[in-house]
Amino acid sequence: MRLSLPSKRLLILLALTASLGWSQQQRRKVIIDEDCSGPGGSNLQTVALMLQSPQVEVLGITVASGDQWRDEEVAHTLRLLEIMDRTEIPVLVGAAFPLVRTREETLLWQERFGKVAYSGAWDARWWHEPFVIPPMPEGTPKTKAAAEDAVHFMIRMVHQYPHEVTIYEGAPMTDLALAISLDTHFAELAQELVFMGGSLSPQTENPEFANSPRHEFNFWFDPEAAYIVLRAPWKKIVCTPTDISIKTSFSPAMLKQIGSANTPLSRYLAKYYSPGDGNDIMWDELAAAAWIDPTLITRKQTLYMGVDIDHGAGYGNTLTWTSKDDLKITTQPVEVQVDLDTKRFYDMFVQLMSAPSNHVH
Repeated sequence: MRLSLPSKRLLILLALTASLGWSQQQRRKVIIDEDCSGPGGSNLQTVALMLQSPQVEVLGITVASGDQWRDEEVAHTLRLLEIMDRTEIPVLVGAAFPLVRTREETLLWQERFGKVAYSGAWDARWWHEPFVIPPMPEGTPKTKAAAEDAVHFMIRMVHQYPHEVTIYEGAPMTDLALAISLDTHFAELAQELVFMGGSLSPQTENPEFANSPRHEFNFWFDPEAAYIVLRAPWKKIVCTPTDISIKTSFSPAMLKQIGSANTPLSRYLAKYYSPGDGNDIMWDELAAAAWIDPTLITRKQTLYMGVDIDHGAGYGNTLTWTSKDDLKITTQPVEVQVDLDTKRFYDMFVQLMSAPSNHVH
């Protein structure tokens, strides 16, 4: 019997599901909160990874400013979903600015304490006004963001599916802090919080961390938001810090292997992959993959985590304590990832990103 192209794609996806030991009955609900800079790059590759996994049900993608400004990130996200033929996934507009920190204050802070190596949407190398959407190399999206805002969507979802929804956080934590502030039950109704952020003592010569090992962009961009989120009553918190992220690299060989699949997604990745300057580190992809398959992580530790909000030289730095410390403040235990099975992570990433678009529901 000769199969149609859609039938062939379905069989390939089902075979992928079986080979990885996944079942559609086990699909796990997640909200992806990202600063979806683009085109390409770690943030959107993470969105694609989640969408490609037959084990995952993405309820929505909420977008906040961070690596780029929110409005251009929303546009890049919508366009990626069009390219992947996944426009049924809602994209929701989140926070445009941090809770307290401003660009003007940050420029003054850098004059006093030293220039940071990377400052996301505020970075002088690509600075533009917040609500401007620069020309999009991948094309302007025809679809629109949902009418509902990100914060109310997240609150509504955890009430609709109590203790079933993972909050995946790859952006500064502004949206989550607002949700916690609006609804005191938000954190406890979620199943767990999984986030990429924080930095302890990364072993690297990367100038962003070599002289400031406790500095990490997501915490630094909105320290007050991270402070609020890490004190909330989550049932479980899992952290992918800089320390483990820098052990990963999206190599040209991996890209070539993905590109050979010749799908719309693989062609998108090949066209907009930008190596160098830390762009090859798989920051958020690892956090997402380790949530999908926790056995990728070979070593972890439990710490209590906070953020410096004193507005001095350490403003935005990661703070940690062990269970042996006599803490006088309210904070939560965090499962911090330390090491991983790099080959299995790479194999999983390549396999999912090479597969046809996941339309099994």
